[in-house]
Amino acid sequence: MSSRNQSEIECGRARRFEGKTVAITGPSMHGIGGSIAFRLAEEGASLVLLGLEEPTALVEQLQPLDRTVDFFQCDVADTAAVGSACAAIVDNGIEIDVLVNNAGVDWSSPFHLMDETKWREIIDVNFAGVLRVSQALLPQLEKQKGVIVNISSATGCAGAVGLAAYGASKAAVNSLTQSLAAEYANKKVRVVGVAPALVRTPMVAPYVESVTAEDWEAIQRCHPLGIGLPDDVAAAVAFLASAEARWISGVTLPMGWIAHWPMPAMQNGGLNSAND
Repeated sequence: MSSRNQSEIECGRARRFEGKTVAITGPSMHGIGGSIAFRLAEEGASLVLLGLEEPTALVEQLQPLDRTVDFFQCDVADTAAVGSACAAIVDNGIEIDVLVNNAGVDWSSPFHLMDETKWREIIDVNFAGVLRVSQALLPQLEKQKGVIVNISSATGCAGAVGLAAYGASKAAVNSLTQSLAAEYANKKVRVVGVAPALVRTPMVAPYVESVTAEDWEAIQRCHPLGIGLPDDVAAAVAFLASAEARWISGVTLPMGWIAHWPMPAMQNGGLNSAND
């Protein structure tokens, strides 16, 4: 998460979320969720952070912006925990205008060696977690004529070697984005998504470290604009969640790839944090 020039913060775009409250699942200091939180707070938003543990470093980083930041402990894979957290939001008189479904886990493995417990966790967090939180906050979003932004992945748009379960979970999120957009358009609730390719976050670090030099060259060829940064994703989310995108719903924006080329295989499997 990079610091920004004060004059840039004060320009017209910086007030797009004044008076709005944004809920973000899976926020972390150095991940996509943290960059989204910082960007939207810069633009005037109050924040509701939902995660396994309070992101104290992120909250401290946000303090100079003088925005209201509330944290509610929530495991998106636990239906009861989601219900309790969202009920607490209502009980505290907080009205949600934008929901960013960002929490996710990743696991790389050859398909024939995939552990059932692992792939069930991927589906339960990456897909069912989006469903749970969206469903729980839907009454508020209907009331506020709000926006749901789902953080998907390029692997949900095109297959990737070693990421069968992860890609399938993100493809399901893409389909859910379309279905919810169609179902709740008459309630003036917009549902959109972003599908970034490789982004430099702690969650993808094991993948980057595992590939060979030859594979790294192939990855770079798939990313002629460079490997993404969390701030790149945050900028897209800020636009899609804003009133400037009021006529956009039911779409997932691909980011980073010029074509749906298969990514090189991951060499080492590993279950990564749900807070990215």
